[in-house]
Amino acid sequence: MSSITTLIILTLLPFLELRASIPYGVFQTDLSLLSIFLICTLTNIILAPIVYLFLDKVVHVFLRIKILDKCYQKTVEKTQKKVHKYVEKYGILGLAFFIGIPLPGSGVYSGALGAYLLGFKFKDFFKAAIIGVIIAAILVMIISTTGNSIFQLFIKKI
Repeated sequence: MSSITTLIILTLLPFLELRASIPYGVFQTDLSLLSIFLICTLTNIILAPIVYLFLDKVVHVFLRIKILDKCYQKTVEKTQKKVHKYVEKYGILGLAFFIGIPLPGSGVYSGALGAYLLGFKFKDFFKAAIIGVIIAAILVMIISTTGNSIFQLFIKKI
């Protein structure tokens, strides 16, 4: 499998997204940093409307199955609790920051679910997703390329 294909697949996986694909690209491929950044960022941005539209148009069909509905309801409750405080205070930018925080449980998938549940219009969600993905990509790229050296700034040398 090519390096580019692997980056795309990692970026499309829930809970991993570019938080996993960028470090993989930096440490496991010979691609340039710019190529890694662009491939992962664009893939994650393209993923955003697909997830939102899936939730809006298709998810209702699957919720007729009780076990899927039960899992969905648990996910919905957790996501609403996480996203609501950001959106309540900051609106679209709050959703963008939620998507952009490179921590487990944030990202395009949970951001789309949160936006859908909180009644965001598609256009507003997509704006937040683009901003959030770019924030996340920049942060993950900085962390991946600087590694431990960034923490040396905070350690006093004797």
